[in-house]
Amino acid sequence: MDYIISGIQQIGIGVSNADEAWAWYRKYFGMDIPIFAEAAEAALMLPYTGGAPRKRYAILAINLQGGGGFEIWQYKSRTPQAATFELQLGDLGLFCAKIKCADVQKTYQFFKAEGVNLVSAIQQTPDGSDTFYLRDLYGNLFQIVPSQEWFQSPKRHLTGGAYGITIGVSDLERALPIYQQLLGYDVIAYDKTQQFSDFQALPSGDHTFRRVLLRQTKAPVGAFAPVLGRSEIELVQALDRTPHKIYADRMWGDLGFIHLCFDVRNMDRIGAKAALLGQPFTVDSGASFDMGEAAGRFTYIEDPDGTLIEFVETHKVPIAKKWGWYLNLKNRQPDQALPRFIFKSTWLESKKIKLIALSATYVT
Repeated sequence: MDYIISGIQQIGIGVSNADEAWAWYRKYFGMDIPIFAEAAEAALMLPYTGGAPRKRYAILAINLQGGGGFEIWQYKSRTPQAATFELQLGDLGLFCAKIKCADVQKTYQFFKAEGVNLVSAIQQTPDGSDTFYLRDLYGNLFQIVPSQEWFQSPKRHLTGGAYGITIGVSDLERALPIYQQLLGYDVIAYDKTQQFSDFQALPSGDHTFRRVLLRQTKAPVGAFAPVLGRSEIELVQALDRTPHKIYADRMWGDLGFIHLCFDVRNMDRIGAKAALLGQPFTVDSGASFDMGEAAGRFTYIEDPDGTLIEFVETHKVPIAKKWGWYLNLKNRQPDQALPRFIFKSTWLESKKIKLIALSATYVT
């Protein structure tokens, strides 16, 4: 059996106050289902944390209408650092997270009425879709894009979760094999080189770029695939300026988008394929890693520019902690989706988790 990538599990976001950030993401992106909220020590990411374990507080939250989640990540043993320069379009790394919605016009009007920091008016992407950009309370950039795919009808929130991400690369031809062959984004929705109207409001957006939007031929399968759903990755190469590396001279977990994480099965096969493509695992938690309320194995690779891509193979996930119910995924068929009632029970349980997480005090 080959490996399975079920979708974008989450985008990691380094922040200075995780509870404050989560409140913002709940209100504006509907990220109101916490999978876990815990303080712990990041002891296995030594290549990216200055060679030393670091105390942290993290919240993994999703939007049950569909899409990937956010891992909201806060250092507790050091002050997280911002980039020393303003990020420019085409800089190397995770530049802009994509959030899906059912109605771009309605979503834009809501954000405008709320006084959210809108970076652009509604524009059209190269394939003719409506889109706009905004920043969160920390200055992180998000692109709102339309989607017709939902796990639950988008009634509670105007948006779903993470639908993808825009990544700056130095050489598109060198980067494409990782995203197409390893991650399975085998459809090129467009590949254009020019100046783009929907980029104009972004920093350095008036320059010339090569821009490739990647999607998937096949619908994702696996335990969490119905919620995670399809996604897209946009690779952007600056052609008339020298880009900076977004995390140059900083640590994983510092402020900004810290990693792109995929839910997977058969990690060893993924590792073998990544190594064949010249990007072997740089971090591997081993057989199983206890994350408190969940457990699994995680690994990291870098793309050719050093952008961090995480893989998580979930082994245990809470269903109803009140009764001590946890689901063991190791004994399930890897391509079999979880029943819908499992996700609904997670939503009910999350009401209690959310209150605990918001009232807890975390110390270093």
